Amino acid sequence: MTTLYGSMHSRANRCAWMLKELGIDFHHESTNFLDGSTHSPEFLQINPNGRIPALEDQGFTLFESLAINLYLAKKAGGELAPQNLQEDAFMMQWTIWAITEIEKPLLLASANNLLFAPESRNVEEFNLAVKKLSRPWDVLNKHLENKEYILGDRFSAADLNVAAVMTLVPTANIDISAWPNMQAWLHKCLERPAADDWKHVNFTIPRPDTHLGMLAMFV
Repeated sequence: MTTLYGSMHSRANRCAWMLKELGIDFHHESTNFLDGSTHSPEFLQINPNGRIPALEDQGFTLFESLAINLYLAKKAGGELAPQNLQEDAFMMQWTIWAITEIEKPLLLASANNLLFAPESRNVEEFNLAVKKLSRPWDVLNKHLENKEYILGDRFSAADLNVAAVMTLVPTANIDISAWPNMQAWLHKCLERPAADDWKHVNFTIPRPDTHLGMLAMFV
């Protein structure tokens, strides 16, 4: 039995996407920090960090959404998995890149374009975050100049992981038309049938009261 823990309004939808792409039947436990279930003794045995998502696969447990996805792809094999050592390295490279270069500034941009209540959004913070994103987005846009997907001509775990981090682009209505190759690639990835869960994410969060509180959102 494979069990995915986490609300589909969380990063768990990244793992659900991978599981569906691979055709793996799984049980979904909608564990959620809002009801305290992420800190239940039972869940802390699965993920002692008290965060979602987490995966339990026939007695093997794993946390961190993108690590879960790489594990699932490699275990299942097929086109989403690396075909050789070099592809394995590239999948890891682009996955880490998405976390270190994209995720935090994109969350800040999204917070100030969607996730914060309208009266507490800050245009300057939004513009600063997009400016920070422009450099890595230039990198990805250039990489995709003569490629359909990150590894070339097939959709793989590299595309899924990077695109999963970038679901906040359409959710928060962030204009990426200045990066046409990336825009076309992202649309193609996010319109795959197995990716549908991201489209239902709709929530707001309160703006932290202090600068330290803002920093805490992104660590």
